[in-house]
Amino acid sequence: MTMFGRNDKKDITKEQERAKGEVEAFLGTGSSFEGKLVFEDIVRLDGIFTGEIVSKGTLIIGPEAKVKAELKVNTLIMSGSFQGNIEAVTGVILKNPARVTGNINTPRLTVEEGVIINGALDMNPQPGSPGTGES
Repeated sequence: MTMFGRNDKKDITKEQERAKGEVEAFLGTGSSFEGKLVFEDIVRLDGIFTGEIVSKGTLIIGPEAKVKAELKVNTLIMSGSFQGNIEAVTGVILKNPARVTGNINTPRLTVEEGVIINGALDMNPQPGSPGTGES
């Protein structure tokens, strides 16, 4: 029996979903956003985004997405269209039919057949990152 409208069950369920690595925010096909996006866990973009994205988490750019941005994230998984510069601390995964126009800076890059990249690639590990022996 709950008193005073308390609903602890909802809060527990939300925390359990976060722990599973679920997508926390979503910009769907047909939607557009301009500005700065800052987040910590997982966000998926399938619409149009213009601006800046900063995250300690994972950004997923779906096949219908068109993104024009300066991007600084932990991990990027992309199959859409991107114009701008990408900095990913852990790695970038580009899936067909991804199209990248701009520079990529990441220690780990995975590219599927059919992906198009027009830009420079820098895969020098950052000081303090795993495998560099620096701190």
